[in-house]
Amino acid sequence: MHFTIEKSIEILERTSGVLNAMLHNISADWTSNNEGEETWSVYDIIGHLIQGEKTDWIPRAAIILSEKADRTFEPFDRFAQFEESKNKSLTQLLDEFKILREKNIEVLRSKKISENDLQETGIHPAFGTVSLSQLLSTWVVHDLNHIAQIARVMAYQYKEAVGPWIAYLGILQQKNN
Repeated sequence: MHFTIEKSIEILERTSGVLNAMLHNISADWTSNNEGEETWSVYDIIGHLIQGEKTDWIPRAAIILSEKADRTFEPFDRFAQFEESKNKSLTQLLDEFKILREKNIEVLRSKKISENDLQETGIHPAFGTVSLSQLLSTWVVHDLNHIAQIARVMAYQYKEAVGPWIAYLGILQQKNN
């Protein structure tokens, strides 16, 4: 599929609703457990998504679209949620994500990004030169990736309980990463 802002917003504006439908008012057993050592719980994943809304997608798009000569991105702290989410309930995190996402989509729409703008570039700390189109495409796939991860982490909680049916449940065959 060819990247467009409109198709991207179709996913980006639904993510919060998907997460709320999946997670609002369910037992902490589903959301506070993970898949084992050095893996994230659902709670951790939502905190990570919030950090992306605050420090990644729109701030980096702004750098790319700026007139500045230096368009180098600040490194993204993939683990900031462990400190930033402390003492917040999952409901608070879901509400915070919803507000931040709505604001960021509004900002994205307000930019009136052209086809030429999509080819503008910034400097990623690990990848080097990246285009606005690549950044925005990644934002969409990042959402989908973490929705799938959330489903997998939740399914993992019944890994032992499913018994022999595990052979037919591909979600339980995936590696924890």
